[in-house]
Amino acid sequence: MKWWWPAIAWAIVISLFSTGTFTSESSGRFIIPALHWMFPHAAMATLSLVQHYIRKTGHLTEYFILSLLLLRGIRGDRKGVRLEWALAAVGIVLCYAALDEFHQSFVPGRTPAISDVMLDTCGGILAQAVVGAIATVNSPRRQRDTGPS
Repeated sequence: MKWWWPAIAWAIVISLFSTGTFTSESSGRFIIPALHWMFPHAAMATLSLVQHYIRKTGHLTEYFILSLLLLRGIRGDRKGVRLEWALAAVGIVLCYAALDEFHQSFVPGRTPAISDVMLDTCGGILAQAVVGAIATVNSPRRQRDTGPS
């Protein structure tokens, strides 16, 4: 359980973000004034568009983190990085994202969107790609192959 509790806790945080408290309208009460303060001459349409992208970046970030924490749980105390572990983490991210959007269909002020599931899954894939890239760069075999001649 010690490897899984961070992923479970983060999944709960994601679920809290899916409540009526974090609708686009309610978060706009904070984001739009902050954007207006930073860009006082920007049109309201521009500020709304930036808010939209901030919210979508939030999706990507939430599931990037979840994917890393899931990999931690799957890996446990084993060494290295394996493709099967990465695929399992992405699969869980996809399922959780779909479940989260389904949940939003019952929340007033929230609208489920397949595009959000795709964006969330992209966050999970991106996290695993970063882990894979770091593992490749730091692999002992690569360091032997590129070492001094």
